[in-house]
Amino acid sequence: MSISGEDDQTPNATLPDKLPVPEHVQDAIRTLIRWAGDDPDREGLLDTPSRVGRAWREYCQGYDEDPSLHLSRTFEEVGGYDEIVLLKQIPFHSHCEHHMAPIIGHAHIAYLPHNRVVGISKLARVLHGFARRLQIQERLTAEIADCIWTHLEPAGVAVVIQATHACMTARGVRTPGVGMTTSRMMGVFRDDERSRKEVLSLMGLG
Repeated sequence: MSISGEDDQTPNATLPDKLPVPEHVQDAIRTLIRWAGDDPDREGLLDTPSRVGRAWREYCQGYDEDPSLHLSRTFEEVGGYDEIVLLKQIPFHSHCEHHMAPIIGHAHIAYLPHNRVVGISKLARVLHGFARRLQIQERLTAEIADCIWTHLEPAGVAVVIQATHACMTARGVRTPGVGMTTSRMMGVFRDDERSRKEVLSLMGLG
């Protein structure tokens, strides 16, 4: 198996579009449609409650998994490699816990290994495990970094997330084109300025 192996599958293998949607969930969505000013019984909206219900199960699949499990298998035979491991521009989507509006962005995740590394796909799986929940960007950033720090015990962790928030671009202040950046630095990336500059430069943010 390669170091970037794809042997595991995301938990909850049942496809969301095959899941039955409880009637009380569909009723809640019909109520929202009426409150918004439309008729849930018109032709175009008849199947909307079940579609929306299944969509939200898919959006929130992260509640059905423990992201740290993706870091349980590590590799120690790395040929003496002891430099930064970085995964750049990982696309993700989440939903704001305040308005349940989309958060769309990408993440840069880096760590400085200490004797062991993890398959690179697992870094993306950790991101998606936390992102597929109701979130705020600040907490998402911290959760990813803390998870890697705790379970890989590296010399350093750096997570930078850049995203746009529909709760700001499509409602409220209605200011499109605005992006939000959050970061969490741990270990050498927090304590050593040269290491922090190096990882930010590799991310294209230096």
